[in-house]
Amino acid sequence: MARLKIDYGIDLGTTNSAICRMDKGEIKVIKCDTTDDTMPSCVQFTKRKGLKIGKTAYNAMKSDKRSATKTWKSEDSNIFSEFKRKMGTDATYVGSYMDKSFTPEELSAEVLKNLKSFVSDEEVKSVVITVPAMFNINQKDATMRAAKLAGFEYCELLQEPIAAAMAYGMDSSRKDGRWMVFDFGGGTFDAALLTVKDGIMQVFDTEGNNFLGGKDLDNAMVDRIILPYIKDNNNIEDLLSDPERRNILKSALKTYAEEAKQQLSFKQSYDIITNLGDLGEDDDGNEIELDMTITQEQIQDIFSNVFQEAIDICNNLLSRNNLDSTSLDKIVLVGGPTYSPILRNMLRINFGDIVDMSIDPMTAVAKGAALYASTISNEVSQSVSVEDVELLLDYESTSVETIEFVTIKLKDCSLSRKFNAKIVRADGGWASDSFVLTDKGDVVDCVLQEGRANNFEISLYDEYGNYIPCFPREFTIIQGAKVGSAILPYNFGIEIWDEENNKAVYKSIKGLEKNKSLPAVGIEKSLKTSNEIRPGISSDFMKIPFYQAEYAGDGLPAVYFSYVYEVKLTGENLPALLPAGSDIEISIKIDRSEQISMDIYIPLLDYTEEVVVPRNTVQQTVSDAYILNELDKADSELARLRQDGLDIAQLSYKLEQVRQNFKDENEKEKVLKGLRSILQEAARFDKVNDWDRINKKLDAALKMLIEDNKKYGDEESTSQVNELKKQVEAVKVSKNIPLAKDLLDRMHNLNYKLAMLEYFIAWISGWDKRYDIINWRNKIQARKLIDEAKLLIVNNPSVEMLKPIVSDLIELLPRTEMPRGAEGLLSVS
Repeated sequence: MARLKIDYGIDLGTTNSAICRMDKGEIKVIKCDTTDDTMPSCVQFTKRKGLKIGKTAYNAMKSDKRSATKTWKSEDSNIFSEFKRKMGTDATYVGSYMDKSFTPEELSAEVLKNLKSFVSDEEVKSVVITVPAMFNINQKDATMRAAKLAGFEYCELLQEPIAAAMAYGMDSSRKDGRWMVFDFGGGTFDAALLTVKDGIMQVFDTEGNNFLGGKDLDNAMVDRIILPYIKDNNNIEDLLSDPERRNILKSALKTYAEEAKQQLSFKQSYDIITNLGDLGEDDDGNEIELDMTITQEQIQDIFSNVFQEAIDICNNLLSRNNLDSTSLDKIVLVGGPTYSPILRNMLRINFGDIVDMSIDPMTAVAKGAALYASTISNEVSQSVSVEDVELLLDYESTSVETIEFVTIKLKDCSLSRKFNAKIVRADGGWASDSFVLTDKGDVVDCVLQEGRANNFEISLYDEYGNYIPCFPREFTIIQGAKVGSAILPYNFGIEIWDEENNKAVYKSIKGLEKNKSLPAVGIEKSLKTSNEIRPGISSDFMKIPFYQAEYAGDGLPAVYFSYVYEVKLTGENLPALLPAGSDIEISIKIDRSEQISMDIYIPLLDYTEEVVVPRNTVQQTVSDAYILNELDKADSELARLRQDGLDIAQLSYKLEQVRQNFKDENEKEKVLKGLRSILQEAARFDKVNDWDRINKKLDAALKMLIEDNKKYGDEESTSQVNELKKQVEAVKVSKNIPLAKDLLDRMHNLNYKLAMLEYFIAWISGWDKRYDIINWRNKIQARKLIDEAKLLIVNNPSVEMLKPIVSDLIELLPRTEMPRGAEGLLSVS
């Protein structure tokens, strides 16, 4: 069947996936494995190089994980799930039976192929696939690659909460108000705020966590209930101290936890009972058995902690939009875990009795995707029967009006025949008058039924009244709901050099701020070349790193945000020499599926270079060494803030939570996200408290300067101190940070000059104590100079005696060991 619109929507989930399509104005959930609305996102490769997808693969995976406890060895299972969490990274999954490794998008493609195979009456070439609202560019690009690998010729992406809102909007009788979509899936959480007026829905803000979902409930149940039960009945101390065996045991126990979680969504209690041989042996050689009952009361606290993270995200989302719970009319639930009575009760307590459970949380996203797909023209060429007369139609696929204009004409202008046409609404409640159809076309006012999808059939007749087949023969207009454009989930910006603070920082691009409607365009005109670029020389270049940030982070280190792409302007295509300091303007375009393209314009040369950001970029998998380095960096940053007298207790607590997650092999990306968030918060905290900290430093420096002047000063230095004191008082009034920093340097230099001898002696003593751990440029020479200085110190030396020795020692120091003020001090005559 040829289709004018895409019509097919897929919810590609972490745990489960689903496919829907529009048929004559009705959403049809296409059954998976004969009877199910959804299919586990699980892929299995067999020893005979076969492939199994869905429920069969998922059941085999549970068996594999449990049987692994018999040998306590992590062997290749060739069954994979939860790969959605690794989309956009260079992670691979080793399929030993297939003699190759698979990327997350390759596994996702197998899921997509299988979903497509359930459509038996036509070939599906175009599709809308949903993604979490907080997916980054790399993750979305990976999803597009998966669609291509699955054989789709055209694909558009749609944010999951927007899809859910569409499905709810079609079913809901209320067409006005402010809604929140609460999308708690298997591996991700999204919240979206929408305004709905006369059926027109517009998302105006989103928030989420790509590492929060039903899997965290499973982990919590294992750690807090099932493992303690085993500890009470078995000796597993040695087992848990071995990382490999601990992970094998926890993976097996998660399969029981998931079953219990699902059952406890509808029951007050659930029994977990294993058979002999299901699990391995403990440290004493005894069989590990489960014969336990888990109740709603037991999971109340542990589930509440996980759900509270999602509720906190919702509260933050409301707060930054100056809203509260009383501002909402509806909360729409999406995702399997939202069946939990614990969550639903928590939502009622936090937001009142506005939780709406009228739509199926398991299929809402796929249904919404199909609805959205029915509004998008199918870009894939259609195979039309040679007997069909082709028509061109133009109309709004969604409408809040009761009458919609439809233009219709013949596609082939060479047809000399005239046709009579008629449009009939499928329910028989309305029909147009017969009209003559030519290549010039006509406009028909189609009457819509309110609050539903209206299917219209086109009939074509020749001048003798004979029926003539045509394409298209039908079209659909959805009345009562209209979705505004999708929005940017992140801020986009570039890395620039901050001369004042001597570091690379993030600068947002105007027009590409978070929540801007898609498609979006951003322009940056403040860039300049740092060096000359010669024409035809590829080794002459300028780099423009491009980043995305969850929040506006101007002035913060760019490395704290997600790297997207590095645009490189080289001399290869330039028509003439581009001098250093030349102006550069960039225009960045992001389409509704978040494909990025850029125009780099050079006014001096009147030259524009076009760049399309490739959709094959991936993030490197996070290594243990990198995580440990970032943890050390966060420790150092917080220690510095603590030394400056700032209250960072909350940040320290968050860092400790992140450190705990590092113990889980599967949570490295989550740990990195948490670390970046902490470093961003610390940098903002640092920036906000910048004046208070500098003010304290001014007071301390002035106090020390006055004391040292009393000890070592003269008339000239006293005059200088008094003048600096007046300037400190003035800068405290203006709170001019650059001036304050300059004053600090001047006070330190004068202080060094007054107490130079004390500083020299203190430095020499410190270098002597740390001699073995300093990476001297010449260790033997350094030892000789230190010993020479120590001999002078015991004999009441002068500044003039020690200064050349100190100067030589500083030349031997690595830059990281340079004492503060050393360069300025040695230049003082």
